[in-house]
Amino acid sequence: MHARRRMRWTFLLLAAPILYVGVLQAQEPPKRKSSFSPVVPQEDFASVMKRMSGAKAEVMARQKSLLADRYELGNRPSGDATMFRGKAVQGGVRAKLPAGVTWEALGTMTPDQIRDRGAWPLGFLPLPHPNHPEGGMLFPQFHIDEIKKQEQRDLQRFDLDFDLPDHFLPEFPAPIFLITRTDLGDVSQGKLVTIDNFFELFDGILNPKQLEGLRLLLTPFPQQQFNQTEDRRTVRPSRGVACLDCHSNGHTNASTHLIGDIRPQEFRRRIETPSLRGVNIQRLFGSQRALKTVEDFTEFEQRAAYFDGDPVIATKKGVNPLERGSQVHFMAEFQELLDFPPAPKLAIDGKLDPRKAGEAEMRGQAVFFGKAQCATCHVPPYYTDNTMHNLKLERFFKAQNINGRMTSGDGPIKTFPLRGIKESPPYLNDGRLLTLDDTVEFFNLVLETHLTAQEKKDLVAFLKAL
Repeated sequence: MHARRRMRWTFLLLAAPILYVGVLQAQEPPKRKSSFSPVVPQEDFASVMKRMSGAKAEVMARQKSLLADRYELGNRPSGDATMFRGKAVQGGVRAKLPAGVTWEALGTMTPDQIRDRGAWPLGFLPLPHPNHPEGGMLFPQFHIDEIKKQEQRDLQRFDLDFDLPDHFLPEFPAPIFLITRTDLGDVSQGKLVTIDNFFELFDGILNPKQLEGLRLLLTPFPQQQFNQTEDRRTVRPSRGVACLDCHSNGHTNASTHLIGDIRPQEFRRRIETPSLRGVNIQRLFGSQRALKTVEDFTEFEQRAAYFDGDPVIATKKGVNPLERGSQVHFMAEFQELLDFPPAPKLAIDGKLDPRKAGEAEMRGQAVFFGKAQCATCHVPPYYTDNTMHNLKLERFFKAQNINGRMTSGDGPIKTFPLRGIKESPPYLNDGRLLTLDDTVEFFNLVLETHLTAQEKKDLVAFLKAL
């Protein structure tokens, strides 16, 4: 009897810590999503690199499958337009339609009908980052190769590659036009401007302040994925990225990223790098357009967007505060010299000169300023109204999570200038529209303008002339 009692007490004493731990675990508050990134990694760098590089093929295959489901990705030049140095402008509508749906039928449906029937083209949904839960800056391979060749700086990530085919991207290197020296045409001489060659290309063209501003725009600074810490995404510690790694030659190479000012992660938007051409006539900057000058954009982009909007991580990884009165001003002064490419068919008011334009372009201009309602936002001569508009795209589809990205509405987005638009594919804020033809079809549905096939074709012809 006594032995049995001793065994019972022994069991209770041994079980008590387990029961106590179970009670503690039950009382732990549920984990919630945080606005902050983890400051101290819980996994060593070698393990992270092995795990993420091992998963790379599967991640990229998933993104490739998503793109193939959404788009016709073949190299099909339009045949009637090239970029400044001769790269073909891609033609045709590339977004695929749901089975049994035509563009003509879709154009007659209301937003509610499109949503309820699941008829919204997949290519018109928000485009996820190749690995949306991870995110971060991603550069096209042609830019990675040229920077490595010139500077021996490696922008290759071990976990991800860029996803869109090269023929849908701007020509590289992009030409550079200056508002101060329009007589010179392209001042880049066909080269990618880097820290190695900027002085020989621009000495005698820029003043000393502008030269220093360009030097700073070409100087790499630490960034979330490219830095010297153990939670980077490069094999070796990185010197970082430069402003003109994304805005190459003051334009864009279509590098992508996630905006830093939205949480949680699945609601963050992919960014398709906008061109810096014409920033001197713009008044809204930054992913949420909270910045009102080029100086603001220059300073806070490097402090905040480089580090996903997290000042704690920025401090850890090596944020480089710029001096506002000199460095920021010099950088902004150079950016404000960047001009749009020549548009020989436009008159001084920004509209077509009838003596130079073709019949289709003139018809397209009439559609642009009339039935298509484009000029409501895109006002000549630069084809922007310097404000923001909410397209309310959530009218057309049901919210769902696709590859880590919620298909939510975008809210207000900036009216980007349309001058030189054929030089800056892909289109919309996240690059989901691969061609100008896609863009016209997209806005025909969004604005419910009921354009005919001929009107759409003419409108594309006009856009190529801007």
